Amino acid sequence: MLEFMPLILFAVICIVLMFGFPVAFSLSGTALVFAGLGLGLEAMGVDANFDAGYLAALPNRLYGIMTNTTLLAVPLFVLMGVLLEKSKVAETLLDAMALLFGSLRGGLGISVTLVGMLMAASTGIVGATVVTMGLMSLPTMLKRNYSMSLATGTICATGTLGQIIPPSIALVLLGDVLSSAYQQAQLDMGIFSPKTVSVGDLFMGALVPGMILVVLYMLYIAATAWLRPHTAPPADRQELMDELGHTSGIGWLLLKGLVPPVVLIVAVLGSILSGFATPTEASAVGAFGALVLALAYRQLDLATLKDVLRSTTHVTTMVFMILIGAALFSLVFRAYGGEHMVTELFEGMPGGVVGATIIVMLVIFLLGFILDFIEITFVVVPIVGPILLAMGLDPIWLGIMIAINSNLISDTAVWLCAVLSAWRCAAISAHIGDLSWRDSFHSDSVRHAVDAGALPWASDLVAQPV
Repeated sequence: MLEFMPLILFAVICIVLMFGFPVAFSLSGTALVFAGLGLGLEAMGVDANFDAGYLAALPNRLYGIMTNTTLLAVPLFVLMGVLLEKSKVAETLLDAMALLFGSLRGGLGISVTLVGMLMAASTGIVGATVVTMGLMSLPTMLKRNYSMSLATGTICATGTLGQIIPPSIALVLLGDVLSSAYQQAQLDMGIFSPKTVSVGDLFMGALVPGMILVVLYMLYIAATAWLRPHTAPPADRQELMDELGHTSGIGWLLLKGLVPPVVLIVAVLGSILSGFATPTEASAVGAFGALVLALAYRQLDLATLKDVLRSTTHVTTMVFMILIGAALFSLVFRAYGGEHMVTELFEGMPGGVVGATIIVMLVIFLLGFILDFIEITFVVVPIVGPILLAMGLDPIWLGIMIAINSNLISDTAVWLCAVLSAWRCAAISAHIGDLSWRDSFHSDSVRHAVDAGALPWASDLVAQPV
């Protein structure tokens, strides 16, 4: 029984999370309980196979988190994304794209996908932006007789682009964890001058898969509109202009909405990929650029600035609290011999590194139903990463596979909630009834439409070559 304590620890954490407790405190609290149990059993003379020496490394782990300059990019990218959401750049760009492509079959869906891509590439996060696009685009799409499943699925899938298209906060966190895992794997192999993998390397590796996703999404929308024209009919451009309240030409609106995010993409992503700046430095430039845009659009006052800083602090605190809890969990897991158990499991698995990789991807896929990308990055990757990398797997390839795999389930669930939060507005605009959040969530027609809309996009993620 005691030899399976690492597995019991992991299972208990999953159960606690399913009860709805905060992730950071679930990780740290459960790890502390199991650490106390191991120390108590050892004190009573029972061999619990618990090495208390691992707990002595916790202060150094916490100090390393506080002094990690790479993680400085997290609050700066969050600040940049919230500022851009407040500056209403996404709204202007979405209006311009809708007027440009709306007269085509599936044009409104393609517009949402392109705006999601541009905002993901310029902010690193698209959470608040996706909610904004849901509130803006979903009523318009349904009013133009778009299928409920296609409209909701488009917005859900667009939300996942912010996790894979650089610069992404998820990739910043994953890059930092993979760098440590890669160095540990090389040290275990006797390489005492280990190579490192940077966040910039991960950004370069994620760029092409992210663009492939965008192309696949647009191809699916175009194919659906061609094979089933009633699900995505074309819209009248003049009616759209009157509804959106724009009197200026499409060219001026497109220029006004397209130039700011493109400039930020060049300033942030271009400086990282060219090696001119580190992700931390580029995030500072991006945050300053977002501040300038908010001032230029006259959307920033003292109350808005307080709200932006409060949101940034909340998100940053959540990320770092999860990181601290995951560090404690990792030490307790190793203290019980969990790392050796996983190593023996992978080494005895048929198929070698390929078989081990398939199993890890399957486990991450299943964990995505109860864990978000951040928890998977901090909890699962430090355990399996060094082992897979020591078996010869490329760190960049592994990182991109984990990012895409995590998108498949965990982020889709998050964006489903975002779409449902916008459903009241959509229901009124589509004249399908006045639905509250509770009514929408329990409505069979709404739930089935959202589920049906999300599943085809998941197949795009599975089929994507990396």
